Amino acid sequence: MRYTDRLVDAGAAPSVGSVGDAYDNALAETIIGLYKTEVIRRRGPWRSFDDVEYATLEWVAAWFNTQRLMAPLGYLPPVEFEEQYYRAQAAQTEPSGIN
Repeated sequence: MRYTDRLVDAGAAPSVGSVGDAYDNALAETIIGLYKTEVIRRRGPWRSFDDVEYATLEWVAAWFNTQRLMAPLGYLPPVEFEEQYYRAQAAQTEPSGIN
């Protein structure tokens, strides 16, 4: 109820299914649509459930982690941003060579 009250106070119209329900399905529906288009329809027909599972894992690993550009990450894929982060962390912890 607090969520709904806060939306009313802010003058925003909630995008939820029921009163007090904080779930917004827009992102999930977008991802599911991409998944169906890029994996299920293009790569089918499927022989088994296992084939669908493996194709799903490949798609998530490739697209979601290595190809998808994220504005909050400087338009880098998550995997590249993470690599940069760990390189920077390692550089900060390396001894400077001064005794």
